[in-house]
Amino acid sequence: MSAAATSGEAPLYRVAVRALCDFTAREGDLDLRFTPSPSAREGIAGHALVAGRRGERYERELALSGHYRGLAVSGRADGFDPALNRLEEIKTHRGDLSRMPANQRTLHWAQVKVYGALLCAERGLASLTLALVYFDIGSERETLLTEKASATELSAFFEAQCERFLSWAEQEAGHRQARDTALAGLSFPHAEFRPGQRELAESVYKAAATGRCLLAQAPTGIGKTVATLFPTLKAMPRRRIDRLAFLTMKTPGRRLALEALARLGAASDCGEDGEGRLPLRVLELTARSKACEHPDKACHGDACPLAAGFYDKLPAARQAAAERGWLDREALREVALEHDVCPYYLGQELARWSDVCVGDVNHYFDVSALLHGLAQANGWRLALLVDEAHNLVERARGMYSGELDQHAFATLHRSAPAPLVKPLGRLMRQWQALVREQGGADEGQRGRPAYQVLDDLPGRLVGALQQVATAIGDYLAEHPGGADPVLQERLFDALGFGRLAESFGEHSLCDLSRHGRGRAVLGLRNLIPADFLAPRFAQAHSCVLFSATLSPAHYHRDLLGLPDDCVWQSVASPFRSDQLEVRIPGGISTRLRDREASLEPIVAELAGQYRRQPGLYLAFFSSFAYMAAAAERLARLHPELPHWCQTRGMREDERDAFLARFRAGGQGIGFAVLGGAFGEGIDLPGERLIGAFIATLGLPPFDPFNETLKARLEARFGSGDAYAYRIPGLIKVIQAAGRVIRSPEDRGTLVLMDDRFQRAEVRRLFPDWWQLG
Repeated sequence: MSAAATSGEAPLYRVAVRALCDFTAREGDLDLRFTPSPSAREGIAGHALVAGRRGERYERELALSGHYRGLAVSGRADGFDPALNRLEEIKTHRGDLSRMPANQRTLHWAQVKVYGALLCAERGLASLTLALVYFDIGSERETLLTEKASATELSAFFEAQCERFLSWAEQEAGHRQARDTALAGLSFPHAEFRPGQRELAESVYKAAATGRCLLAQAPTGIGKTVATLFPTLKAMPRRRIDRLAFLTMKTPGRRLALEALARLGAASDCGEDGEGRLPLRVLELTARSKACEHPDKACHGDACPLAAGFYDKLPAARQAAAERGWLDREALREVALEHDVCPYYLGQELARWSDVCVGDVNHYFDVSALLHGLAQANGWRLALLVDEAHNLVERARGMYSGELDQHAFATLHRSAPAPLVKPLGRLMRQWQALVREQGGADEGQRGRPAYQVLDDLPGRLVGALQQVATAIGDYLAEHPGGADPVLQERLFDALGFGRLAESFGEHSLCDLSRHGRGRAVLGLRNLIPADFLAPRFAQAHSCVLFSATLSPAHYHRDLLGLPDDCVWQSVASPFRSDQLEVRIPGGISTRLRDREASLEPIVAELAGQYRRQPGLYLAFFSSFAYMAAAAERLARLHPELPHWCQTRGMREDERDAFLARFRAGGQGIGFAVLGGAFGEGIDLPGERLIGAFIATLGLPPFDPFNETLKARLEARFGSGDAYAYRIPGLIKVIQAAGRVIRSPEDRGTLVLMDDRFQRAEVRRLFPDWWQLG
């Protein structure tokens, strides 16, 4: 190692040991033949168990660092035994260790050798015993592989790895300098700010500059996407922010972000021959299912041509992608196929080296999220922008919830390989016992499944499930290429449910739904995502959550676990009360008991408004059944009035066809379900939409699940009814209403059809600029 280690000079580039070895020591095929790995919790427990077997002087989690020609390398070695002069790298696994691919073992040796070089340099050791400790989670047996090495040999290995990385590090340092210089001089892409846009942008800049969290409610139509991206990019050089993640709820949000980044000059077609393009690497992250070129092939070199030699071809593909800079889905695919590698896994690699990643919220907030993992492993200062953040409560609940299907495991039991019959049999007996304890297997009344919230986790069933997971994992480890894919699916079910069971608490509930004999479903459902999300917010440098509907602030602060110093801002609307006529007709109730009686007055309102002002309208209902009943009544009483309906599970082309009828000069009413595909995220300005009818408060059903949710939220926050019912419902209503007025020039009508809209506690949640007629 060079004298730079003690010179005090600022390093050219910093890299973690694991990232360095991932870059320099991987070779051969991409091989994802399923070999089950332990969960993170099992891995931590395995490391602790191995360390506990060592002597009192054993040093755990040893922080090490060093320099080479301006490259700063750091990391934590798993353990060092000074009595044996042995440095250990501990790896947990399942099944037959001999099936581990050679390139994986090579990577592990590279890591322990780099740690060894750092340790020898730090402590002046002349030599060292290096050890790979493979710990089998199932049997708790250790396999110890050792190798003695001199400090000179280890230093030479370390320097060789650094040399392989240095040209990339120099390139990255140069890119970072050019990026930061360009961002410091970045100009707003429009001649002037829209009303409210500058106010939002200034607050976003302050949040990024001070490392704070901002909850920003800003109206539709002011350009929130560019008003959040521009100031965050401007703050990156000043606050040494490493990466920016723009997180969305749906695909249209990704498109808007990419369009805004293109307007800011990041796209590859900016300027003549790319001249003048902002030196910013932008990556669009997409789901594996959408990026896969060969969905009929397995992910390993023997089956997929894009997996064969993946790591050997990766350096050239990575370099080409980095030089291209703008990597939306199509550009990434083009680079990948030019180099004969998998687009999805090239994207996973480029997430390490991109300045801005645009993707779904699950890329940071999910249990095993890519961006969160990279930020933690590399110590990034990460800025988060979360679009349409009013959806994050429900999205996060889904991320931390899971189900087990009795019938699916019973089907597997009947055809299982011999080693799995007994553990699956124990699981099925526990299923049957649970169903008997909860009152049998009969369905509920009127064909609905019987539903019960359980007092606690069924411990015996969960224990049997863990045994099944271990058995399937061991079996798949022994048969990685020829096992039934259904085994993998059931293993994923079992492992996912098991991970949730490990963290079960007051933030979640356990329930049982019985759909008939042998067809029970056990659910673990998150109620308060704050307990899972709070650490993610705390680990980010800054975070801006923005939407047109984030009131009241305390609801989102409480349920999302936002930091105590989170700033709330509500940007004044550029819209005027005279742009939107808001009416609440009397005498209409959309309560379940009043649905039939409500159809005639609802249809009368639809037809009356349409006769007064023909044009294009949306009508929102609480369910497909209610919507269909209203559409049928309208067709019977007013056959001359054109209308069309949303259907269940509409394909993308069907949704496009539904929206295509909203064209300037058109007439008719589109029927939709509140909270569905047409309740938010669509833009129908001007004559394309002149009004909306909303025949529901959007309240979740009053059922055992939501009543339990209400009780938990009341106990935790003192706001059970509002947090479980009223606020989520009104957020949907306001989002749907927001489809009508999209610009300061728009005018329209909003008809709220339920007498409960007149209540003070409901009206307090309306936007300030609404005025009821």
